[in-house]
Formats: sequence, C-alpha cells, structure tokens
Amino acid sequence: MTKTIPDTEAVQTAGRAHGQIPAQRGESLLETAVRYAEERHWDVFPGTWLEASDGVHRCSCGDTACAVPGAHPAREDWPTQATGSATAARRMWQKQPTASILLPTGRAFDAISVPETAGFLALARMERMDLTLGPVTLTPDRRMEFFVLPGATAKVPDLVRKLGWIPSSLDLVTLGEGAYVAAPPTRFGSRGAVQWACRPTSVNRWLPDAEELISPLAYACGRER
Repeated sequence: MTKTIPDTEAVQTAGRAHGQIPAQRGESLLETAVRYAEERHWDVFPGTWLEASDGVHRCSCGDTACAVPGAHPAREDWPTQATGSATAARRMWQKQPTASILLPTGRAFDAISVPETAGFLALARMERMDLTLGPVTLTPDRRMEFFVLPGATAKVPDLVRKLGWIPSSLDLVTLGEGAYVAAPPTRFGSRGAVQWACRPTSVNRWLPDAEELISPLAYACGRER
C-alpha cells in the first residue's frame, strides 16, 4: 500500500519549506498536462491509459501482464511526440483524455530515482541540511524521483564513488536522455496514482544540481541496502 503524503511528517515538512500548493482536486489529466507545459515549460507526451474489462482495469497496450499498466509510452517514437507547447498538449489529450502524463527526462530536468524508504530518509536529512529541493514524485511502485538539472546521468556515478560507494551497490538510478517519468495524477493500474512528495512551485522552479543532493540520497540508499 502506498503511503499517503499528508500523513508523512518528512513530506509535510518539506512541503512547508518549499511553499507547497494545495492539491488541485478534480483537475483532469488534460488540464494538468497543459499546466505542466504552460507553467513549468516541461515537455509532455500522452502514454497508455486504463481500460475497464470485467471489472478490472487493464492497460491499453493489451498486455495482461503489463508491469506499469496505464503508465508507459504508447508509441515507440514518443521522444518526437513530446512537446512543450500547451496548445499541442491540449490537442493530444483531447484525442485520449484518460492517457497518462509522461515527462521525458534529459531535457528540462533529469531525475534521480530511489526506493521510497530511502527517499523519505533522504528528505528528512535534506530538511536538516536546509537544502533547496526541486519537485519530487512518489510512485505507486514505491519509488521517489528527485528532479535535478539535466546532465546528472553523466556525473552521478563519479559523485557516488567519491562518497565511497560502488554505484552498482546502491539502488539509485538516474534518468536522463531517452528515459521518462510518470507525472501526477497518472495511475499505475489498481496500485494507485503518482503523487507529489514535493510539489512544483515558484520556489523550486530553479532545480538543484545532482551534486547538491547526492550525499543524502546515497547515504539513505546505503542504509536501505
């Protein structure tokens, strides 16, 4: 079961520190995708969606064993489909209003993905260190994704080594060019929806460099090995 964000002390604290905006309840996927493009200047593209069949929500891709039902690219050429135009985003989601919202990494941002337990531990340490965070997502498959400046993929392995860790020994994955993250409120089948652990606000419009966050993230992942 996914943790509920408002009940988590570490996330509450981080949200207060970074001017968390109240949830936009009732907002459609189309409206949300358009806001990401219009307000954050993030490229967006529609992924698969969920279809009800015999009372069960299955992925539109047709694979009954889909690992992330309703939350992965629907086309192989998705990198060329991604757009930062609010008008183009609106047009794409009007064709399929229930399509997931996916954000390509390696463009406006990279993402550092860690297990949920390590992510909450790292958030608490970052708060004590008074670090400025970018947006952070919490996914139904129990991962937290920290948005950082592009280029993190190339530098994170060396940064981890300098901290005394072997990169392959930590469950710490950097998502850059050619990868993507699912954005709230995208759903992973019956497992729940992606949520913001640290919501995008005017305060965190300028993203941190991976070097600023890697120490608490690596430490937390090391603790969770």
